[in-house]
Amino acid sequence: MTMKQWQITDEWSFDGLKMVDVPRPEPGPGEVLLKMKAVSLNYRDYLMIGRGYGRMSGDLPLVPLSDGVGEVVALGEGVDGVAIGSRRLPCFIRDWYSGDSGPSVFASALGGPLDGTAREYMCTPVASSVQVPDYFSDEAAATLCCAAITAWNALAEMPATAKDGGTVVTQGTGGVSLFALQLAKARGARVIATSSSDAKLERLKALGADETINYSETPEWGKEVLALTDGVGADLVVEIGGADTIGQSMRATRSDGTMSLVGNVGGSIAEVNLPLVFMFRKRMIGISTGSVADFQDMMTYLEDNPGFQPALDDHIYDFDGLSTALQALPKGQHFGKIAVRIS
Repeated sequence: MTMKQWQITDEWSFDGLKMVDVPRPEPGPGEVLLKMKAVSLNYRDYLMIGRGYGRMSGDLPLVPLSDGVGEVVALGEGVDGVAIGSRRLPCFIRDWYSGDSGPSVFASALGGPLDGTAREYMCTPVASSVQVPDYFSDEAAATLCCAAITAWNALAEMPATAKDGGTVVTQGTGGVSLFALQLAKARGARVIATSSSDAKLERLKALGADETINYSETPEWGKEVLALTDGVGADLVVEIGGADTIGQSMRATRSDGTMSLVGNVGGSIAEVNLPLVFMFRKRMIGISTGSVADFQDMMTYLEDNPGFQPALDDHIYDFDGLSTALQALPKGQHFGKIAVRIS
């Protein structure tokens, strides 16, 4: 019995990304076989096509993508307590079960170096997967991996001294930022969101942003955050911009506040005003996705808060259109996670 999967075949490029027929796998001991229902895209997936993670990308051939959800259709030896027909999400870092990640954690990352989710069927260790709440559509459930868990852990760094849910600053309209906005609002936080597009700022307001700042019109947006918070600053800034934004994030963060450093979209090497850090006890912590235990905590929260819905782009791609969807990703014309329907 065969199935279809996308794989980067003989070269790291979109020319090398092809749909192929391969034997359908069978679950081994401790594994479940998932019939994949939908996947969603991350910028990491786009970079991976061109071996953007160097030796950490793995070897060819490689099945891409890190996010997806599947229906359990078979159980391997020793698996119990999992219902046939239930939906499960294979966790991004397969072998990071809990606690500290360790230096070699990304050796077990889906979509490079391990084969990812862009296939009709895949096996995953049941211990490296979590059940998805029933109220999510397949496309919505497929987004609950890299970006969602990263936002979840970024918000977990909210200072204990924050009151009434705290004040959170998010940057732009990427997946992590949108999940951070939505999860922060679900927890009762006040959210100040930035973007360079007035149209996208309106959509951020519709998602719940309390205030918005156009950083093209207000380059020193850190001062604007201070003005909006009576000179105090934000409890938490979800920092994704890197070199281009770290200075403004530092200014926008209150004394004893936190910057959750998630990305470096605007560059990797940044100057930091050190007196702002030690004089005002500002804290910066790196956030890199999460463990299986983190996923379980997030799923429990989502199960208990059934009104939560991820922001999905209006256009849902078919499986045949995966390459087109990936190439659309860096153009930035979408709003919300890009999903691809498999079955």
